[in-house]
Amino acid sequence: MALIIPKKYRPSLVPETMEQVIKMLKLSFQDELSRQLRLRRVTAPLFVLSGTGINDDLNGTERAVRFPIKDMGERKAEVVHSLAKWKRMKLGAYEIPAGYGLYTDMNAIRADEELDNLHSLYVDQWDWERTITVADRNLDFLKSTVCKIYDALKTIEMKIYETFPHITPVLPDEITFLHTEDLLDEYPDMTPQEREIEASRKYGAVFLIGIGGRLANGKKHDGRAPDYDDWTTPTTPGHKGLNGDIIVWNHILETSFELSSMGIRVDKEALLHQLEIEGCPERTQLEFHKALLEDRIPLSIGGGIGQSRLCMYFLRCAHIGEVQSSIWPEEMIAKCREHNIILK
Repeated sequence: MALIIPKKYRPSLVPETMEQVIKMLKLSFQDELSRQLRLRRVTAPLFVLSGTGINDDLNGTERAVRFPIKDMGERKAEVVHSLAKWKRMKLGAYEIPAGYGLYTDMNAIRADEELDNLHSLYVDQWDWERTITVADRNLDFLKSTVCKIYDALKTIEMKIYETFPHITPVLPDEITFLHTEDLLDEYPDMTPQEREIEASRKYGAVFLIGIGGRLANGKKHDGRAPDYDDWTTPTTPGHKGLNGDIIVWNHILETSFELSSMGIRVDKEALLHQLEIEGCPERTQLEFHKALLEDRIPLSIGGGIGQSRLCMYFLRCAHIGEVQSSIWPEEMIAKCREHNIILK
């Protein structure tokens, strides 16, 4: 995605007010999310030990930021990519029952990110995880959870409007559920990104189901690690996967805008199947994977919701650098400044 410069862009808030509203928005949303999903807040690590299988692989190509620990014989640690597996282990450690869960502030460094309006070296998100039962591992439960998150998004959008009436609500009343396979059928000649743009433009807000496995054309819609989301379990005829992304239409950038990646997590069968598909069955010897296969951690559903992404979207910003401090190429800073986009 190249840098997008909206025509005649003007920030919706002055910088001093923006900082105050970011604080209010973050506090309000995490309270609403925890109420909707019955979550309690926990403190998260910034880094974990390498070689344990606890860190997430995302698409499997991103390099983790690593460093040696002097007082542990130079053993390597790595900055987290996200906390999908760590959270699930904590559900078990805290013995959180089905129907309840936890959330945390996750901060990460993704050195391989391609920087643009939406992507930064610094990632901040609410990572959440909730204990479920065997009976909950189905598409209806996934959809009901998505609807609760969407209700939280709608609540915060209205709260912003009530405080700043010039920032009018744009989210549709309901989120539309689509499967990646159906999107491929509808737009067979488009790339996955182009399909997302068309779907979000058409519906305003979509939950795109089944991300990680190969589609009928032999290609993936997008990559997912094999050991957290379940993207192989059959659901309805011709469809697989109990995971997906919440994607909305961004009226400022006029493109699709992912707010959350989430899903029902792998059980033992799905884990072994997906490790086999991805050619990495040796991961079963890692700490996290052993715990899952030995029933020492619970079944769960979980995901991440971008904090800066949320602020950027609800405050109608053109660049994520308007709501977070990070490092940007000098030419990007200069070009943005020419068009009233001031990066922190």
